[in-house]
Amino acid sequence: MAQSSEARERRGPRAADGEAQREVKVSEPADGPYSGGAGAAEDGAEAPGAGGQGAPDEGGGSNGEAPSAPLESLSLHDGPIPHAPLSPVSGPWRSYKEILANLAQRVLEAQRPIRILQALRWEADVEEQFLRAKQRELPRVTYADDLGFDPAAKQRELEEILRDAERDLGKRDRLGQILRATADEYRKVVSMLMGRGTKAFYDLSRELYGSPKDKLPDGKTSVRDMGFVLYDLLTAIGGERLGPSQQREITAEMAALELNARFDRFFGGASIRVQVDDSLLADAAAGSDYVKIRSGAMFSRSDVDILEAHEGWVHVATSLNGQAQPVARWLAKGPPRTTAVQEGLAVLVEILTFRSTPRRAKKLNDRILAVDKAEDGASFLDVFEWYRTEGYEEEECFQNARRVFRGGVLAGGAPFTKDACYCKGIVLNYAFMRAAIQHDRAMLIPFLFVGKVAHEDVPVLHAHVTDGIIRPPPYLPPMFDDMSGLAIWICYSSFFSRLGGTALAEHYGRMLER
Repeated sequence: MAQSSEARERRGPRAADGEAQREVKVSEPADGPYSGGAGAAEDGAEAPGAGGQGAPDEGGGSNGEAPSAPLESLSLHDGPIPHAPLSPVSGPWRSYKEILANLAQRVLEAQRPIRILQALRWEADVEEQFLRAKQRELPRVTYADDLGFDPAAKQRELEEILRDAERDLGKRDRLGQILRATADEYRKVVSMLMGRGTKAFYDLSRELYGSPKDKLPDGKTSVRDMGFVLYDLLTAIGGERLGPSQQREITAEMAALELNARFDRFFGGASIRVQVDDSLLADAAAGSDYVKIRSGAMFSRSDVDILEAHEGWVHVATSLNGQAQPVARWLAKGPPRTTAVQEGLAVLVEILTFRSTPRRAKKLNDRILAVDKAEDGASFLDVFEWYRTEGYEEEECFQNARRVFRGGVLAGGAPFTKDACYCKGIVLNYAFMRAAIQHDRAMLIPFLFVGKVAHEDVPVLHAHVTDGIIRPPPYLPPMFDDMSGLAIWICYSSFFSRLGGTALAEHYGRMLER
């Protein structure tokens, strides 16, 4: 039976002798009475529930820090009876949950005016000027000086949160580490936005979102390597030979009506708005409780199906799941460290529900290669022309190239690298799910949807369900609500990969050529 920090705090120094203690003895900190729990594991310690042993939090308690995070397991071994937490300088004592929730709310408030894509948007006349120049001149782009907040003041605010989190929770508190990583990224985002149009923007973009040159966890394969493999595979697929092409005859208004009806069924009591927006640059974008669709855009039936899964089941659902957290409120918003998981999940759900198409998959993969070309010096004109040679319509060429160069240097060498996250996220999410099933930790998979998370956050967050710090996600795509189908899909995927599939395919290829 798990025991929360609040229970330990209430019992105080007069707790009954013989009360159940941790199964694994935890040494008492030299400078304080609190033994470490889920939030106080040593750096690099194994995830709770997987055999890891917590280590004492730095300075827990006696120097005025918060009590450590709740214990994850108890034992029958006797141990020291913890003291009640020390009172603050003024006012009543605060529990670990209270301190964490307060810091989380401060992070939420601090990030509220930071709107990355809004700060990087191009005015409509940029495309008009580019077309008037017959695509021979670089677009002329200017960014508004006003970001909607004072950058220096915002950085000071975030730095204060970082200091307070380290002081109140200690360096080794694992939930505190996630919160501090989130606040630190918002601080870097502010610096990135201040450098729009310069190489400094790219340097921070690469630090925050990664690069096609980055290696996957195997230490060998780069994101761009994966992109080239997929480029060959997807180029070889003739979408028109796989089924009739769908006409784009659904207006933005019709798509909004249809999606509103679907989201009413999926989200039930939650009020999700789908609205048409004439200022949107992309075809669609999701917020905390809304989806916007670009006015004038036309959609096919499969496009609407993809929007339902991608924007609704993943982006909106994880926002609502994060908002439902009573303590870890930062999970409602996504800093760059969560982008690969978010976008990878959204696309993986498209694939698992058979909603994706060769055209859609190629479009996402081409983003990796476009960012890679721009990093290596290709200009906006070069990337625009490359998209044209890949068969995209002229309007799509401009939109796709703009995604790569917004905020960056149009002459090349310093792009916005976010678009390299999509396919990287697909691969890493699949690997995470496969590992979770293989290691009998399948219960972790739905917690990819508990809010905006990075993979390393998931075991830590899951360990705090029993103590009430984390609530399981209320909204899940259907295949993650009951994962039997997902488990067997991953099982057979692994099975097929071991069968020498190339040789078997070549056998049938020779048969079909006769």
